[in-house]
Amino acid sequence: MADYSEVVLREVDRTGDVDTLSLAKQLGVDHQKLVGAVKSLQSLGGILQVEQVQSKHLQLTDEGSEVAEKGSHEALVFHAVPADGILQAELMKTVPNAKVGFSKAMSAGWIRIDKAAEGGPRVFRKVDSIDDQVQECLKKIHSLSLDGITDSQKAEYKKRKLIAEVKETSYRLRKGENFTLSISKPEVDLTPEMISSGSWKTKQFKPYNFDALGVPPECGHLHPLLKVRTQYRQIFLEMGFTEMPTNNFVESSFWNFDTLFVPQKHPARDTQDTFFISDPQNASAFPMEYLEKVSKVHGDGDFGSRGYRYEWRMEETEKNVLRTHTTAVSARMLYKLAQQKPFKPVKYFSIDRVFRNENLDATHLAEFHQIEGVVADYGLTLGDLMGVINEFFQKLGIKRLRFKPAYNPYTEPSMEIFSYHEGLHKWVEVGNSGVFRPEMLLPMGLPEDVAVIAWGLSLERPTMIKYGINNIRDLIGPKVNLQMVYDNPICRLDK
Repeated sequence: MADYSEVVLREVDRTGDVDTLSLAKQLGVDHQKLVGAVKSLQSLGGILQVEQVQSKHLQLTDEGSEVAEKGSHEALVFHAVPADGILQAELMKTVPNAKVGFSKAMSAGWIRIDKAAEGGPRVFRKVDSIDDQVQECLKKIHSLSLDGITDSQKAEYKKRKLIAEVKETSYRLRKGENFTLSISKPEVDLTPEMISSGSWKTKQFKPYNFDALGVPPECGHLHPLLKVRTQYRQIFLEMGFTEMPTNNFVESSFWNFDTLFVPQKHPARDTQDTFFISDPQNASAFPMEYLEKVSKVHGDGDFGSRGYRYEWRMEETEKNVLRTHTTAVSARMLYKLAQQKPFKPVKYFSIDRVFRNENLDATHLAEFHQIEGVVADYGLTLGDLMGVINEFFQKLGIKRLRFKPAYNPYTEPSMEIFSYHEGLHKWVEVGNSGVFRPEMLLPMGLPEDVAVIAWGLSLERPTMIKYGINNIRDLIGPKVNLQMVYDNPICRLDK
């Protein structure tokens, strides 16, 4: 690079005005090498005046170069036709690019075809000789001489992809205010040796570039699920909620189903919907007084409820499962709350994994994250529930919500929550909600005038809506594109 720098400086000193592209052709070197030398000289400051120049010229394509050497497609077709003619089928096999050449030769009036000839259509010459203007024009373009070539010919050759317009960038060089033929590379570091010897006083240092971005630091990348989870958690905390402990993925059927007033023969408790644990298969150490109240509410009814009128079985409640919802955690927390006297209103939330034996599709996985909010207080109504949910999603930036009446064994009334998915262009269910039934709350020991509203939301589906992802398997699991994780911003300023 230093040699090219010296060549550039000597040429500028000799002529006063240099074009890098012309100089590269004159020297027979790669133009980019001269450009690199110019950039290096520019960094020294004031040695050269550099002006960028852009130019356009026509250049032969690979096909065009072949035509310039061997002749146009139509000329090759003409020369392949003998005096007594040739079968069209044989001609098309003999000449390369025969289809284009045949069409052009017919248009030029060089050949004719006799479709009634014996043996099939036969091609004959119409003229004795031809002038291959295409080849001649391409030879001129190759030698950078455009004399006699019309604009219509250029347009035709571009259309046939025989030539292409090429843009070139070069640099016009003149002497700068600090022009010199002898250059010395400035120092980039101040070393201890320079300081101790005092040589730094006579050294020239390269100025600091305070506008340089620097090398991007190696760092981790936050998955969209983690970012939306953090948003959810922050919103809950802003709204005065306390986070519940969710550290046990395995729950007994008692806490996962029975305490929530889900009957023991409910379809959700089948192996088609729930993952059962084989080791340990059963749980123990239940709060027996509470268990007996739950058993009575299920089988015979109590606290004003008729129950389900079936024989409640202990062996069913002991079965261990991978929790199907975080509402099992809510049940534990509400039971613990009921034991504290006097009652104090609470707001709980949790965000963690749940497991269901689902058929996999664009919006369902067997393992996903559930967000749950629970509010226990005196006199709560369905309106309070809708208001809290709406405020929650507004803070998240999801404004288009719909509520649909639904059935849940442990809430009455119940509502499904839908949000419009811009990627799928349809309404997608994002959660479920309701007011906990007295049959669930009163056996725990909560006061009769205390109501509990709750809602459970998927973490994945709102994330899909927010990030425009239309297949849940692209968001979580082995098919996730890590580049998607890298490219998404660390945060989104929606407010």
